[in-house]
Amino acid sequence: MRRSHSGFRAIGFYLSALCTVSLLFVLSIHYGTYTLSFDEISQAFHPDDKNYFTLMEYRLPRALLAIIIGGALAISGVLVQSVVRNPLASPDILGINNAAGLVAVTVLIFLPNLAFYWLPIFAFIGGVLSFILLWMICGFNFRPIKMAIIGVALSALWAAISHYLMLTNPVEINTAMLWLTGSLWGRSWAYVNVVLPWLLVLLPLPFIFCRDLDTLGLGENKAATLGVSVNKTQILVLVLAVALSTTAVAICGPIAFLGLVAPHLARKLVGGRHRTLLPAAMLIGTLLLQISDILARVIDPPTELPAGILTAIIGAPYFFYLLMRTK
Repeated sequence: MRRSHSGFRAIGFYLSALCTVSLLFVLSIHYGTYTLSFDEISQAFHPDDKNYFTLMEYRLPRALLAIIIGGALAISGVLVQSVVRNPLASPDILGINNAAGLVAVTVLIFLPNLAFYWLPIFAFIGGVLSFILLWMICGFNFRPIKMAIIGVALSALWAAISHYLMLTNPVEINTAMLWLTGSLWGRSWAYVNVVLPWLLVLLPLPFIFCRDLDTLGLGENKAATLGVSVNKTQILVLVLAVALSTTAVAICGPIAFLGLVAPHLARKLVGGRHRTLLPAAMLIGTLLLQISDILARVIDPPTELPAGILTAIIGAPYFFYLLMRTK
């Protein structure tokens, strides 16, 4: 009876979240440097309309990217927290996102003519190397407080190096800032075409590990007794988490705290079983990035704030709250 009640609760959440995502998608098209009325939006789908270029080349791809990038970052956060069994773990807290951003900035500055589709690959390499370094500094142990503190320090280090590169290469500073502010501004179909093939492959893969991740939650010894290949599963899931996070960062820059907040909210709403947790976290991550991106445009038009600033305003107090509760 209790399981049936939780199932209905999860279905109710999914339906309401999907409706909200659809509504925010429309609002994302509606708001911008200047607001398009709903009549103007319907007319803008015709190639001869004056708003056709704005709608088709900027607002539609931007609204679509908010959905897929928010979902990717949230699922990445779930995977990291599940493997590390650390409520403070997320790709940005552990320095993975800023490492990916550093590599992206380096490529933009020193290899400006490199084809854009190489960025996710370089960002992935940077994220993997950063996590390996963190794991080595922690003595190959997943201790919550130690990993969080060292991760924040590494994240600050990668960000400092990125800023140094921009200051010493001012010619490319505007391009590099697009990645460091965590913004969806100016993202067109070219960005969608780069990230969509990656995420269409990566996003379904975490669902393969649902049973193993549920079992890992019981502890490594019990999971091994129940037939889970612990080391293999941990490595594969962490590589998948880094791939999801760094692919998103390569497109829109580091979006702070999204991978931390979304998994926690999802657990409170649908519980900790991964077959319900993963889609719930993906929806919440999408909602958070959609809301942040819309607010970034409407708070002080025509000036636009980076969406990463707004997610940080939400996530930073939540991180301190979790830090105080974690022993």
